[in-house]
Amino acid sequence: MAKTDIVFNTRCKKTPPQSLGLFTAETAARTAAFHKTFHSYTPTPLACLSDTAKHFGAGGIFVKDESFRFGLNAFKGLGGSFCLGRYMAEKLGRDIDGLTYAELVNPRTKTAVGDITFVTATDGNHGRGIAWAAKEFGQKAVVYMPKGSAAERLENIRKLGAHAEITNVNYDDTVRFAKQQADKNGWVLVQDTAWEGYEQIPTWIMQGYLTMAAEAVEQLGDKKPTHIFLQAGVGAMAGAVAAYMRSVYGFDVKIVVVEPDKADCFYQTVKAGDGQIHTVGGALDTIMAGLACGEPCTIAWELLEYAADAFISMEDKVAADGMRILSSPLGDDDRVTSGESGASGFGAVAEILKNHLQIKQSLGLDENSTVLCFSTEGATDVENYRNIVWYGKYADE
Repeated sequence: MAKTDIVFNTRCKKTPPQSLGLFTAETAARTAAFHKTFHSYTPTPLACLSDTAKHFGAGGIFVKDESFRFGLNAFKGLGGSFCLGRYMAEKLGRDIDGLTYAELVNPRTKTAVGDITFVTATDGNHGRGIAWAAKEFGQKAVVYMPKGSAAERLENIRKLGAHAEITNVNYDDTVRFAKQQADKNGWVLVQDTAWEGYEQIPTWIMQGYLTMAAEAVEQLGDKKPTHIFLQAGVGAMAGAVAAYMRSVYGFDVKIVVVEPDKADCFYQTVKAGDGQIHTVGGALDTIMAGLACGEPCTIAWELLEYAADAFISMEDKVAADGMRILSSPLGDDDRVTSGESGASGFGAVAEILKNHLQIKQSLGLDENSTVLCFSTEGATDVENYRNIVWYGKYADE
């Protein structure tokens, strides 16, 4: 049994934040319309794990597989491309509605907006998405990564033409360094976390993620989920998707946010119960690199404080087990290649159903439940993926 702690959100459903209206079904339709103009756009698969669900005692489990997104092996290109598109649209005096990929990559657009350098901090996937979008639109990208970042993720960013380097500090301090460089050099900071005075660009990035959520809803059709599990680092994806799902399903669905226990800032914030944001410092040492963030995005916290039912803090083994199960599901279930962060939501579901009766009952997970998870990345660090899936790293001794 792996350590898996849960705290319920007593502020859920209380006071809707103003930002809730920025993540509706209508917004998702606009975002999806923009992404559909991209030559490389295609909806990513929704894996069905019916046999695995039956084995664990659930009615159904579906996993949105983002390893196929734009050839980037992760969902982050959605936020990066929408954000850069919005920024360039404003430079052109245009609205994003009706602005297409073909127009953005046209040399005349580059001439009209001039040279732009976009800078960001990332564990890998977000930076890769920004580097890809900048390259597509004929602009420059500078990417900083926290101490301990995988060399493969660094090289994948560099292959897209970005200047990228690994710092000697953790993720949150790397964000501060990226902001300093933006201020110093006149670059545009495109960060997927927000703080007071820096909210517009993070909002655009978060809205970009709605395309993924809207695809999942369409693919589910009349199979309405009873539970949605969302992983959180700074919380941008979780906040955006949770708000959108409330717009679509109301409060008939339970939304659960999962985090690594070494970087569980949302869990600690809810556990404190004082309505204030609480941070986690230190090395943030977890295999879930995309979730190794100690400071919540302020917009995400506002949304999740209202929209999320519960928050889970879990050890690395839970995500590792999720990776292994997704790689070899039961029966004819769809196989999913999922990285450490990507498998965390599903891993939490499997762990709860197998080993945590009290949490299972408190969430109402049973044979009638239909669970939706998002595998937000594939094997973005192949060596570590093999160590975990092939050789049993982080498994029980």
